[in-house]
Amino acid sequence: ERQSILTWLTPTDYTAQQHDFVSRRQAGTGQWLLDSAEFQAWLETDKQTLFCPGIPGAGKTILTSIVVQELTTRFRNDESIGIAYLYCNFRRQDEQKVDDLLASLLKQLSQERTFLPESVKTLHEKHRDKRTRPSFDEISRTFQSVTAIFSKVFIIIDALDECRTTDGCRTRLLTEIFLAQANSRANIFATSRFMPEVIEKFEGSISLEIRASEEDVRRYLDSHMFRLPAFVGRNPDLQEEIKTGIVLLVKGMFLLAQLYLDSLIGKRSPKAVRSAIAKLPTGTNVYDCAYKDAMDRIDGQLEDQEKLAKQVLSWITCGKRPLTTSELQHALAIEVGDSELDKDNLPEVEDILSVCAGLVTVDEESSIIRLVHYTTQEYFDRTRTKWFPNAEANI
Repeated sequence: ERQSILTWLTPTDYTAQQHDFVSRRQAGTGQWLLDSAEFQAWLETDKQTLFCPGIPGAGKTILTSIVVQELTTRFRNDESIGIAYLYCNFRRQDEQKVDDLLASLLKQLSQERTFLPESVKTLHEKHRDKRTRPSFDEISRTFQSVTAIFSKVFIIIDALDECRTTDGCRTRLLTEIFLAQANSRANIFATSRFMPEVIEKFEGSISLEIRASEEDVRRYLDSHMFRLPAFVGRNPDLQEEIKTGIVLLVKGMFLLAQLYLDSLIGKRSPKAVRSAIAKLPTGTNVYDCAYKDAMDRIDGQLEDQEKLAKQVLSWITCGKRPLTTSELQHALAIEVGDSELDKDNLPEVEDILSVCAGLVTVDEESSIIRLVHYTTQEYFDRTRTKWFPNAEANI
């Protein structure tokens, strides 16, 4: 009954996303945040808010997962400490209405207790026989009462800039969380891009900008050198040139280091690698340039590989919700004129990933196949007619 009540509150579970994000962490990266005076002050003091803005691709989501892991590890055996977190996602806005987000926080806090809070049981009993859903006000009242049970609560929200704004969702969510902070010992950690309408909600809070540190970028590059051609692995001096060149250019953007490294995978000589590093894009439209470069590499593949890559990217970009690898495989297997599915036409996930020039990734826990970043979606939204002119018709 306990699990059925929790699932009734909301079927959404952020655990899989947490595991996926934290598994992408490079060992040792992000420690600077945990060691910072700002984080330590937030951790040790009641009713504190730590707001961490950052430029796109700085690594905000991975750092959020590191914070969640730190808190859950530190307070694993302390039932008086509540921990709840949200990962806002531009592709999941339809399932991230304010009721859903608040119900998820309520669910996470409730399941930390050995026995479900009475207010949650009462809420369920009220609606069980009628098979109705609780109103926002009912969820709010229950959330506030459950928060008050704990000696301290940590609420973590990633990517507030990706939280839906229709129906005042973001504002209402923050109002509820700040109310919980005022009425009980709740500490809030939040990340966002630099958006004035988000920043103004955190005036007076502890603030710490998230940027990819040079040490963290080097750690990432060190551990991914194996993806480059064999001649790079045999040449320590060239490896150092690559790392130094990329570190100098990324200026706090982890994502850019990843895109730049991907752009070197197909090079066939040290001269070609050095030439490519010298031409890596910089400036204000750096992501657009990096994504165009990736698309140019896709265009340069064999015809069948190029066609597969563009089909994959169009499905992921234009889909109304995130797709699993299996769903995408089946979508790609269908050809015009088919009356039934030919299972011999299902492409392999490894082939799907290999033809997409580093623009697509799979979340292992959830099997969701997605673009590597929000900025990738934004790029394709702006350039869709160029790269996928017939996407809607083909889908």
